[in-house]
Order: sequence, then structure tokens, then C-alpha cells
Amino acid sequence: MALQLNEENDGRIFLVQASGKLTMEDYEHFVPEVDRLIARHGQLSILFNMHDFHGWKAGAMWADTKFAYKHFSDIARLAVVGEKAWHHGMAIFCKPFTKADVRYFDQSDLDKARAWLREEHLIESGGPKREG
Repeated sequence: MALQLNEENDGRIFLVQASGKLTMEDYEHFVPEVDRLIARHGQLSILFNMHDFHGWKAGAMWADTKFAYKHFSDIARLAVVGEKAWHHGMAIFCKPFTKADVRYFDQSDLDKARAWLREEHLIESGGPKREG
């Protein structure tokens, strides 16, 4: 499987480790997990970590498009973590397909990406406020 899935912050942050090429089977595993967390919490944040990632097979690209349409407003923050220039470009490309605040982080900044996602949930619970 090209995906490893984990939860943090009681399921409000969903970690997706992607490698190789994503397939339809990956989405058949991924989408129900996201649906379950959204049903429990409403919005959630996703860390999409690409390590040795090579994109999508044709059917998986269609599944990704359907996922983006269905969950347009369900994701608060999306941290895209990558290691190649096209990974950064992918973060920019996906912005029109979601209401999420999308940011790109290099692999060396994985901890910063996690901190940024946790910050959103601190704000929601009355914790530290954003600088404005």
C-alpha cells in the first residue's frame, strides 16, 4: 500500500504518509477514514507527507477529484510536506479545490507542519491566538 494513515489530537489531525503511486485501493481505504473523522469532529486538518512519492494512477486521480469535491469545506488546514519542486507545485494547484488553508513544507520542516496543524485546534479551543 502506498498510504499509511494515523490520527493525532484525538482524530482532529489526520496524517497521511504517501509513497510510490496512489491507487484506487488506497482511496478505498483513505476516504472512509476521512469520512469517519469528519462525522465525529466536523472539520479536520490533514498532513499529507510525500516521501518517495510518484503521483497517482489514472483511477486514483479521479478518486482524488471526487474526494476534493465532496470535502470542499470539511478540511480546515492541509499541510503538504514534500521533497521535490513538483510537490510544492501540487500544494499550489490544489488550493482552488478546497476551502482549507493550504501550506507547503519541505521534509526538513515536518515538525513545523505538525505544529501549524496543532495551532489551528488550539485556536478553536480558546488557546493561543493567531498574530494578525
